[in-house]
Amino acid sequence: MLRQALPILLLTISNIFMTFAWYGHLKFKSAPIVLVILISWGIALFEYCFQVPANRIGHEFFNAAQLKTMQEVITLVVFSVFSVLYLKEEFRWNYLVGFFFIILAVIFIFKKW
Repeated sequence: MLRQALPILLLTISNIFMTFAWYGHLKFKSAPIVLVILISWGIALFEYCFQVPANRIGHEFFNAAQLKTMQEVITLVVFSVFSVLYLKEEFRWNYLVGFFFIILAVIFIFKKW
């Protein structure tokens, strides 16, 4: 059971790095774009150090579509927290409605039909 949870933990850590690599620079708009790109690449290296093992281990228990779906849900959760706490952006009601539909997708993908 712990081994099945490990991919979720690793994907979560990976997504934290990914979110900072992709969006963290938005607070530093005056930084030169080349510098931002290089820093983002450096952060992305750490993302891959967690993402690759997450998928490798996760594929023992889940198929690729399930892994991708997990990753997308984790990404949305991590990004939502990031955008509110780090970027100080508002979380709107329509985001919640969109997430509801994504949860429906998760149900369809993980259900054994």
